[in-house]
Amino acid sequence: MSTPLPAAALEQSFLNARTFSKFTDQPVTDAILHQLYELAKWGPTSMNCQPARLVFVRTPEAKAKLKLALAPGNADKTMAAPVTAIVALDTRFYDHLPEQFPVMDAKPMFENNAALAEATAFRNSSLQGAYLIIAARQLGLDCGPMSGFDATKVNEQFFPDGRFKANFLVNLGYGEVGSTYPRGPRLPFDTACSIA
Repeated sequence: MSTPLPAAALEQSFLNARTFSKFTDQPVTDAILHQLYELAKWGPTSMNCQPARLVFVRTPEAKAKLKLALAPGNADKTMAAPVTAIVALDTRFYDHLPEQFPVMDAKPMFENNAALAEATAFRNSSLQGAYLIIAARQLGLDCGPMSGFDATKVNEQFFPDGRFKANFLVNLGYGEVGSTYPRGPRLPFDTACSIA
């Protein structure tokens, strides 16, 4: 049985972690991005479907393409972030199920039901994006997740063949101390939860 993590780990992952809009100029290396994926990929998905596809936007050329799709309030902070992860979903994630979920032939279940495939891809790529945020925090990165962008334009710029679809964005880097807004309150247990 697992034991609870020490308080410092909980603080870094959740309790003291904040959404950052400003980052230092410290680069996020290829090695860190590889390490980030290698950690985040272990989060569970239904039938091990793993529909998330990530594009780590870092070059000036890629940033210029991404800027075309950003809401005005998100443009400056995203252009200044060392990296922006596009968390996308693979609409044909089920093509990988024979290798990823060999316990049964699950591919036809999704291949023959577009609504089920779409819902599964969206739900599980969202989960994987959340795992990415937690993994990033555990590796010492700060995050600025956002949904203020035109998904159609992101898809046109980065996924023109139509197979992948943007879900949300996450700015990644090393947060500038003192640059966060006051933390908003969270709903109490009795409002958000019940025990049945």
